[in-house]
Amino acid sequence: MDKNIVITIARQYGSGGRTIAQMLSERLGIHYYDKELLRLASEDSGINEDLFRNADEKIKNTKLFKIAHSVYHGELIPPESEDFTSMENLFNYQAKVIRDLAEKESCVIVGRCADYVLKERENVVNLFVRASMSYRLQRAIVNYQVDEKKAADIIMKNDKRRRNYYNYHVGEKWTDLNNYDLVIRSDMCGIDNAVKCIITYIGE
Repeated sequence: MDKNIVITIARQYGSGGRTIAQMLSERLGIHYYDKELLRLASEDSGINEDLFRNADEKIKNTKLFKIAHSVYHGELIPPESEDFTSMENLFNYQAKVIRDLAEKESCVIVGRCADYVLKERENVVNLFVRASMSYRLQRAIVNYQVDEKKAADIIMKNDKRRRNYYNYHVGEKWTDLNNYDLVIRSDMCGIDNAVKCIITYIGE
């Protein structure tokens, strides 16, 4: 690639967003970051990776979520503070890793409010992958070998978790399509065509 570019992908659960991210990474020859961000944030901060994993794209205290937000501003809480391992600081370190990666390489980043974290950077393309409920149900049924009722429950819980996480740390709606450069309907175009469309969009 001639220029450093970062592709962020937010996705409805079951829409195939992670698969699209992996395929983009392979076809563009750039790194793909998803769960690896947790390990990198742990190494950077010295905080146990299990704490990052337990807080990954979720808000623990639903009562707290209803009365307060903690919109990200980039500040890290120092180790001597009792809030060093707080939900807010875990996000702060993860965001730091995202910013550091964007600074040094082209890559694809899945979730973790990366679109907001990198909003001041140039050469960032923010994508949102969505699909019909019927399409997502079928993917969940196949992937988890569960019935339709259980699949629907998995989808709704995960979408709610991601929505609350984004709203808490960003202060905006996760599904507000104005936050994204390109919205992909994976059920209408298919996974492979979605990847081709994105590559065409970024001009590679």
